Amino acid sequence: MEYLRIRTLTEISLARWIKLLLGFAGIGLGVTFMKQSQLGLSPWEVLHDGISKVSGYQLGTVSIFIGALVLILWIPMGEKPGIGTVLNILLIGTVTNLTLPIVPLADQILVQVLWLILGLLGIGLGTALYLNSRLGAGPRDGLMLGFYRRTGQSIRLVRTVLEIIVLVIGWRLGGTLGFGTLAYALTIGPIIQLMFRFLGDHELASNQRNKPA
Repeated sequence: MEYLRIRTLTEISLARWIKLLLGFAGIGLGVTFMKQSQLGLSPWEVLHDGISKVSGYQLGTVSIFIGALVLILWIPMGEKPGIGTVLNILLIGTVTNLTLPIVPLADQILVQVLWLILGLLGIGLGTALYLNSRLGAGPRDGLMLGFYRRTGQSIRLVRTVLEIIVLVIGWRLGGTLGFGTLAYALTIGPIIQLMFRFLGDHELASNQRNKPA
């Protein structure tokens, strides 16, 4: 069984590995640019911050717990993890840690806005790239794909609704948000769908999908 598992990984094409790894690099760098813009992080980080303040647990601990909880929500949706799920957890944070010392803090409004835009584009393109490899989604992206397949609505709409719900819950719990957080919630869904179209992924770029019977 172990031999078969290793052999399956080695049979994945080089092009799919490149998409997966470049995607994670893009997301990690995008998170760095958002962090260094000082305009606010993603809605999920606002949720983690809010739960951390209410519960007293450290931010990283809350992030791990929420990630595990989201994975459990995959079960009724029929989503399945893959090698991309594991590497998503391991590599994105690593890339962010490596690039934070390289990208300077933005202390002027024009640079802050530029960093925010670069962050959104990096996360959007990175997400589309790694999901296009079809090697497994990260916990939160898998939730997005699950609702996308179940509702028949576009990635753009599903992601935007999810981000707004998460943002509101996090804010109500006392999480810190900024202009960049709102920009992320409202634009990351359309950016991801646009990047799927750019990559020629007609399934995930479509505005509507047939719901499963």
